[in-house]
Amino acid sequence: MITGQKLDLAKMDKAYYTASGKPKVVSFQELAYLSIEGQGSPDGPAFAESTEALYTVAYGVKFRCKEEGKDFTVAKLEGLWWVDSEAYGLDVPREEWRWRLLIRLPEYVDEGRVRDAKERAAAKKKGLARVHQVEWTRLREGLCVQILHAGPYSEEPKTLRILHDFMEAEGLLWNGPHHEVYLSDPRKITDPARMKTILRQPVRRREEG
Repeated sequence: MITGQKLDLAKMDKAYYTASGKPKVVSFQELAYLSIEGQGSPDGPAFAESTEALYTVAYGVKFRCKEEGKDFTVAKLEGLWWVDSEAYGLDVPREEWRWRLLIRLPEYVDEGRVRDAKERAAAKKKGLARVHQVEWTRLREGLCVQILHAGPYSEEPKTLRILHDFMEAEGLLWNGPHHEVYLSDPRKITDPARMKTILRQPVRRREEG
């Protein structure tokens, strides 16, 4: 087996995985991800099954790359959130929430490696049908504003209000789905007060029309 240095995106790209308790304007180039899309409450079975499928493929890609001497740490879970109606966020029943779960990939991971990992995962976990829904994708959000939310997910609206007030003051408009980067793994941290989440919003300047 070929060995090499393990790549950790969280350490390599601290600008992407770091935020403060005050809103800040940032910018991101096009990046590669694993993704899976769905709808419903984050407490529901579809969300749980999709998360399991996403991680299953992510680790499959990791082990394939490790065999090639290009090992990496599986990145943090992320999520894009939106609703079909014009109502915002928590004003909409959780069953109507749409989401796209993401795990960022090193740039050397191509669609072929992901396809191979999906095939292997499907063969090993025949009961995990959502593996087939995992996709390799690229996403460019460009200009964004972000803030760090410390505490349970249920208290995010207060932090989001700070972010949206900042956007209004700076003349920034929404330019894509709400984005969350889960710095804390809810599977390992049982105290919600210790959770940390980056709340990120793609934006455009008002004068851009």
